[in-house]
Amino acid sequence: MIVALFGGTFDPPHVGHEMIVDEVLKALHVEVVFVVPAYLNPFKSEFCAPADVRLGWLHKLFGDNDKIEIVDFEVRQKRAVASIETVKYLLKKYDLEKLYLIIGADNYEKLHMWSGYDKLKKLVEFVIASRDGIITPKGLKKIKINANISSSKLRVDLDMSFIPDIIRDEVLAYYTRNIMEKRVENIVKILDEKKAENIQSFDMSGEDYFVDSVVIATTLGERHGLALLDHLKGELKSKGESFLNIDESDEWVILDMGDILVHLMSPDYRARYNIEEFLSEYKSPEK
Repeated sequence: MIVALFGGTFDPPHVGHEMIVDEVLKALHVEVVFVVPAYLNPFKSEFCAPADVRLGWLHKLFGDNDKIEIVDFEVRQKRAVASIETVKYLLKKYDLEKLYLIIGADNYEKLHMWSGYDKLKKLVEFVIASRDGIITPKGLKKIKINANISSSKLRVDLDMSFIPDIIRDEVLAYYTRNIMEKRVENIVKILDEKKAENIQSFDMSGEDYFVDSVVIATTLGERHGLALLDHLKGELKSKGESFLNIDESDEWVILDMGDILVHLMSPDYRARYNIEEFLSEYKSPEK
């Protein structure tokens, strides 16, 4: 059996990945393309979307094609897995006459750094998914892909035009929520470092509420509240955040970021207005 192995984090899967798989099937005349999502890229310390989520997206994207098999070997290990380990697994499980290993042109120059490279190059034939602007050595088998798409850039820009229709809504919902969670985490971290007390955050997305998230913190007094405000403005602006409105008073500071609302309240005002109870009841399914 002649097959091709196409691995990656697929965080998220995009039309460039589809193009690579289509071209592999056309140009290499393989019987099957093994699409192998990584649990974690061996050259990175973290991922964005969890492995099981990315695995589900790939099943939806490629699951109806009997010439494509989604292999969950690396995901099941729950750790970074070197390509040599995956190749050995496939060679042991299947009767393979030839195994192509598809790699992006941008990864080729790091290929010699891969774990078990000397052994790997004896077991597979490397195929470069090349694109304009990246020069690769002659003599290597190549497939031409006219797509300059970066998963990391897609996560930041949320340009869904590069995401296949079948998974587009799920991908947008996940990364939008993820970005919001990280923004709220930044706010909570700043407040905690500057000694705010009883910090609480409320996810109001999906509710009929005018912002997606609310953060409430208790101050140690007027001067502390204003100091917290200054720290938030300074540190959040450096992260690209903007502020629609800021209401300041001795007892209560409200920072309106458009989709996030931050309340900095004195102990007396927090007890008197009890915003967290209102928000909890607002989210209640019985309401």
